[in-house]
Amino acid sequence: MDSLIRYAPLLAGGALVTVALALVSLALATLLGALGAAGKLGGGRVARGLVLAYTTLVRGVPDLVMLLLIYFGGQRAINQIAGLAGAPTGAALSPFLAGVLGIGFIYGAYLTETFRGAYMTVPAGQIEAARALGLRNLPLLWTVTLPQLVRFALPGYANVWQVLVKSTAVVSVIGLQDLVGLANDAGKTARQPFLFYTAVLLAYLAFTWLSTRVFERAERHFARGAADAR
Repeated sequence: MDSLIRYAPLLAGGALVTVALALVSLALATLLGALGAAGKLGGGRVARGLVLAYTTLVRGVPDLVMLLLIYFGGQRAINQIAGLAGAPTGAALSPFLAGVLGIGFIYGAYLTETFRGAYMTVPAGQIEAARALGLRNLPLLWTVTLPQLVRFALPGYANVWQVLVKSTAVVSVIGLQDLVGLANDAGKTARQPFLFYTAVLLAYLAFTWLSTRVFERAERHFARGAADAR
């Protein structure tokens, strides 16, 4: 226990890196999910085909393989582009950025289906009524579609977030000094890996418990708003 206390500040820094990685990855996944859902719902044949290829690729490739492909392939692509531009080569893609790109890319595919399903749940009659009142495009999206889409998407969005948080542990494989990576190093140094991995387990449980409380409160808020609107 003394060794855990001694390394506590280091592990706290790693926990902040983990949280930052999860939040930035979620932002990217949300953007990709929204674009993917829009492509499936309102895009042409080419857009729907691209989204189908995207979601099929993510479902068929393990997360770790995708992350390694992005990390090593991204570095190679950067250096090839730099070479073509006459710039110095040897640039490296940071583990944090590679983690954001990898996790965001993976979970953007799952959020594509989450957002598409939520949009399909919005009553078509309400959209038609809003159009009859003269609402179009952005006002229609902002006042009618989006509030209901958020309410219907929240349960699935919360599930994706919970799984995404746990997936951040994979990024330690490419050298990110996150909670798992630092705990692994500290556990080897102190020769107490079980103790440090137990601390990691408790930290992830705390993350997911807090996230559950936040999303439950958000779901109650939007459900109450929908009830008041009736």
